[in-house]
Amino acid sequence: MSEFVVRPIGTVGSDGKGTWLEVKKEYIPALQALEGFSHIQVLWWFSDLDGEQYRSTLQMDQPYKGAPETMGTFATRSPLRPNPIALTTAKILHIDSDNGLIHITFIDANDNTPILDIKPYTPSLDRVEAPQVPAWCRHWPQSMEKSADFAWEEEFNF
Repeated sequence: MSEFVVRPIGTVGSDGKGTWLEVKKEYIPALQALEGFSHIQVLWWFSDLDGEQYRSTLQMDQPYKGAPETMGTFATRSPLRPNPIALTTAKILHIDSDNGLIHITFIDANDNTPILDIKPYTPSLDRVEAPQVPAWCRHWPQSMEKSADFAWEEEFNF
């Protein structure tokens, strides 16, 4: 098997005033024609949890209330995984193409987290009309918009 080389295209920025993606100068041309999309999908690296002890975690004790007692990493959104890659769909607030900044509403990544890629969210490729989930999480919100007001702190065992 060959080795892969992954190069960050930028970093996540956040402060008390907002959240943004800062694209490296050499990748700014890749922002062309992104205007008009309301959302993007951001692939980012769980850089704070990148170590052999995290990458070797393949199962975990019940991370969600009501979930099975043991869950495989691929059945969770846990940062503990063989390759610490994360995916977040984010709403675009503003794009500053001159400076390589995409201001977004939210991302569950820390300040200075490496960004691996950005893709436009397109319903024809990304939306599933009737997704199925296990019974233990069927009460979770059905959209990002409804998730904002959901009491997520009551769902996790960590």
